[in-house]
Amino acid sequence: QVQLVESGGGLVQAGGSLRLSCAASGRTFSSYAMAWFRQAPGKEREFVAAISGTGGSTDYADSMKGRFTISRDNAKNTGYLQMNSLKPEDTAVYFCAAINRNGYSRLATLYNYWGQGTQVTVSS
Repeated sequence: QVQLVESGGGLVQAGGSLRLSCAASGRTFSSYAMAWFRQAPGKEREFVAAISGTGGSTDYADSMKGRFTISRDNAKNTGYLQMNSLKPEDTAVYFCAAINRNGYSRLATLYNYWGQGTQVTVSS
């Protein structure tokens, strides 16, 4: 079992940056691939970025490439999402998710564990 708690959301102006954190319980965090998803009002949950359990492989949605960076510190049982050059269309609730294997997926339905979400609001 893994419990995930996100933090770091908030209000930022367009062009600004935020770093989201996802703190995980348990002693085998490195066995879990991790991903970030987001959901804006009235829209479906969408894939943002993912990282393998070892941290050696990452994947990004096209609209986030070059602006967002996913990382993890397995010694601290924490994952991160650094978001730069934020745009108003990035406004959403951001969720971290984990799956009990090293390899990640872009499919939300495959993830077993989810955090409660953290709100990110980007003003124009």
